[in-house]
Amino acid sequence: MSQALPFVDAMGAAPLPPSGIAWLDASRREHLDAFIAAGLPDTRMEAWKYTALRALAQRRFTAGDAQAMERAVDPAVLALPGVDGPRLVFVNGVFRADLSMLDALPAGLALQPLSQALRQDAESLRFVLSRHETEQGDAFVRLNAALASDGVVLTLAAGAKPAAPVHLVFLGAPAEAEVAWHLRNIIELGEGAELALVEHHAASGEQQHLATLVSDISLRDGAVLRHVLLQQAAAGSSLVRRSRLQLGLRAQATSHVLELGGALARHDLRAELAGDGARFVTRGVFMPRGRQHVDTQLAISHQALGTASDSVWRGVADQRGRGVFRGAILVAPGADGSDASLSNKNLLLSPNAEIDTKPELEIHADEVKAAHGATVGQLDERSLFYLRSRGIPLAEARALLTAAFCRAVLDDLPATALREHLAGLLALDLPT
Repeated sequence: MSQALPFVDAMGAAPLPPSGIAWLDASRREHLDAFIAAGLPDTRMEAWKYTALRALAQRRFTAGDAQAMERAVDPAVLALPGVDGPRLVFVNGVFRADLSMLDALPAGLALQPLSQALRQDAESLRFVLSRHETEQGDAFVRLNAALASDGVVLTLAAGAKPAAPVHLVFLGAPAEAEVAWHLRNIIELGEGAELALVEHHAASGEQQHLATLVSDISLRDGAVLRHVLLQQAAAGSSLVRRSRLQLGLRAQATSHVLELGGALARHDLRAELAGDGARFVTRGVFMPRGRQHVDTQLAISHQALGTASDSVWRGVADQRGRGVFRGAILVAPGADGSDASLSNKNLLLSPNAEIDTKPELEIHADEVKAAHGATVGQLDERSLFYLRSRGIPLAEARALLTAAFCRAVLDDLPATALREHLAGLLALDLPT
């Protein structure tokens, strides 16, 4: 199979990051072999039904960027309003201490690159990093497990509540070749801890790199996570991510997601409500335009008593953009009293745009409250007529209605300065 796919050949020939840690080197070799044997998923796999990888399969990427430490970066690219706490920055997959802000970390917070954590205490990371990825279609997760030599390790002690948000920046910068880079993130919040986390995927210039990121996020009993994810990758880049959250007893996680950039952007967001009373709230918007392809795979698993999830997502596609949204809710046996709600509404602004949405609901418990729904349509003609009758030009009326449609996902974001900045980014991305 690999002989027919230049991508698999190139990735399979990439050197494994040497660690000198026997179990980690063995795990990396095992995952690379599994990736080579299985190759890339195709549209016959349900999880990849609407995302074809034929074009990517014919490309070759250089493994890593040897000059990443010298890449010039405008500091303005890193700044976000109201986000002035600790910051960890990676450029083309390489940690940049000169761009990071790690001095005087608040009490209870440990934040460092994975490469450093492995040198200090690799054994504490063994359970996560040696996990065997066996799911069908997990090609990029296997690739990440094999080739990721760095990433984020964040630990928040029990009861700690830093006042300022932690800022993680993953930046793509122009290079002499098309580069593939991979990062692995491990985040753990102790019992009763509370954290605001801003994850920013950005670009300092045009490039066509490939990035894979896998994040394992664990919330112990009573922990609270407020997560904002802003994706502004370069227009020609490919970005494939998986985020896995596990919530303990009465833990709470809120996730606000904006998917704006990338030629191919896929995010597999999974949440396991493992403890009684756990709650997961997610709000998101994706806006493909041009020939962008944005794929969001949301899967929420209710595993315990009295858990709750509330998901509201919006999609807007223009020109020849294509959006994909799969929202799956599972209520496992014994998860009585679960309350699950999922809504996905989408707008098509061009006859050539496309959005494929697939809500799924699977219930194996009693006394459950669950609702889900999805729509794909165009702007309401009556609302347009009303605005036009008040003297508002058609283009402005369309922009106003589309902005209001998207901004609904930001209304409950408590950080005012960041909320207004994100709303401004949405407005800039709207068709004129």
